[in-house]
Amino acid sequence: MDIVTRKKLNLLIQLAEADKHFARSEREMIYRIAKDRNFSEDDVNELIKNPEPIGSLGALSIDQKLDYLLTSIQLMFADQKIFDSELTFCRNVAIKLGFKKGIIDYFVENYEKKSREELRLTAMEEYL
Repeated sequence: MDIVTRKKLNLLIQLAEADKHFARSEREMIYRIAKDRNFSEDDVNELIKNPEPIGSLGALSIDQKLDYLLTSIQLMFADQKIFDSELTFCRNVAIKLGFKKGIIDYFVENYEKKSREELRLTAMEEYL
């Protein structure tokens, strides 16, 4: 089992539950990511029932860290509702990943305006 994928799914599950409503669109996105990474549905169901502590994320590469954040933003947009609890959760994750917390506001503000690559480049230039 791929530990990077497991940590990512665990993080996304906790984000989906941050607003106390695990939306169907969020759940579908998490299952789709798991399937794309050959992560079993049973394992995802177990993580949903028993989320793990997020722990340290410092060992991830810059690309993995950006992927975690951008996927988190994508998940926030999945149900068309962005809650303060989700923003707070993502800001805390960004800090754990070594970014300035303002990166989340930048991503949210520009998510539908810029390409993923443009977001990544700005993040590396201004928010590390």
